[in-house]
Amino acid sequence: MSLLLAPWIRLSLLVVLLVAAGVCVLLYEPQRILSEGWPPGLPVGTAVLLFAAAYGVCAAAFVPRPLLNLAAGAVFGTAFGLAAAVAGTVLGAAIAFGLGRIMGQEALRPYLRGRWLEAADGQLSRHGFRSVLAVRLFPGVPFVVANYGAALSRCRWGAFLLATAVGVVPNTTAYVIAGASASSPGSPAFLVSFGFIVVSVVGAGAVAWRKRHRLAPARTGAPACELAPQHPPVVSGASHGP
Repeated sequence: MSLLLAPWIRLSLLVVLLVAAGVCVLLYEPQRILSEGWPPGLPVGTAVLLFAAAYGVCAAAFVPRPLLNLAAGAVFGTAFGLAAAVAGTVLGAAIAFGLGRIMGQEALRPYLRGRWLEAADGQLSRHGFRSVLAVRLFPGVPFVVANYGAALSRCRWGAFLLATAVGVVPNTTAYVIAGASASSPGSPAFLVSFGFIVVSVVGAGAVAWRKRHRLAPARTGAPACELAPQHPPVVSGASHGP
């Protein structure tokens, strides 16, 4: 039993689980099932809860969130689609964060070396809510990568989930509206939501480009011969002999 609780055994199980989830996504494309709608007799509240649960599992299994958000808008419209998408996003983040924290953190934390990794770990550990909120607002970091990266740090559960729930609302709303109005691509709602998506992606790229120097490796010091100019020895004019 103690062998099964060893950090590297748990990490290996997590890797196997994630690979299996990725293979299932490639083979079965579960996001297509979500976009086909629900049985007509199913109450809306029940359908939203089931969709959110399926969304969470799919998001934790590497299904791209933009596809899931578009499906939520296409199936439920803007209001219910946004509720289902945000709830599913938080559930998917919680699943990934829990798996990473329980099965991978203990084994991988000793290997967090390098300027980039140490800087990211420090930010998430000391300023969990603010750091996760920034990652969610600017969609430059993939959803799953952010979840497992936060799990390896000392970011607290409450800060992680609350920042996720707040930070994903703007971008998720845009995708849900686009999915709900996809049948009329010339409508103002679709054009505004699509424009917001484009601006957010471009803005995230610009922010990442500007902040790249902060995590760049520091330059090594110049050689001593360059720091201090070398002067020839001073020869005294005094006589040393008769």
